[in-house]
Amino acid sequence: MNKKRTILYSFIVAIIVISIISLSRTSLQFDPKEIRTWILSFGFFAPLIYIVIYTIRPLLFFPASILSIAGGLAFGALMGTLYTIIGATLGAVLSFIIARKLGKNVTNKEWKGNFQKIQTQLEKNGFYYVLFLRFIPVLNFDLISYIAGVSSVRLSAFFFGTLLGIIPGTFAYNFLGNSFISGSPKVILTASIVFILIMIIPIFIKKRIEKVK
Repeated sequence: MNKKRTILYSFIVAIIVISIISLSRTSLQFDPKEIRTWILSFGFFAPLIYIVIYTIRPLLFFPASILSIAGGLAFGALMGTLYTIIGATLGAVLSFIIARKLGKNVTNKEWKGNFQKIQTQLEKNGFYYVLFLRFIPVLNFDLISYIAGVSSVRLSAFFFGTLLGIIPGTFAYNFLGNSFISGSPKVILTASIVFILIMIIPIFIKKRIEKVK
């Protein structure tokens, strides 16, 4: 069993290393169109490469928004959203696991200010608070994963909270990216409106919740 795990881990590490080296050799410069061209160059394996890159994105410090727009450009609004959700969720779980493994020594230490409050809420409410944090832009996406990792929230609660919470925002980015392919001003305008609404509505909800408190 240990041998099988070693082989599996070695395979995963190899994929990550190859992806990082391949990505570093390209002159993408955070350009969604160049990223789209690079991803589609893998042909049949393009969706898999995109998901792998999105999964290890937190380790590359690559902007999630740029990659999401590139996903919409490459695969369309619906499939781009699906692939992005898979990659983003796996990437969040990766960050969560890394934080849990490496952050054991700080788990029981006192967190000051908002971080302590967030950690407390995560430990008490788990799924619902992760869902809230993913849907409403309170903190950086990866930072949420790291904070959750050093808290006592269950991985299953974190996984499903992330999976469901990122759907609206993910669709907004992919729909916006896909609209650029059509070249139609009406489609681009519609996508822009949808994007703005999905990005702004959570902020109003957050402010309303703060007033109630």
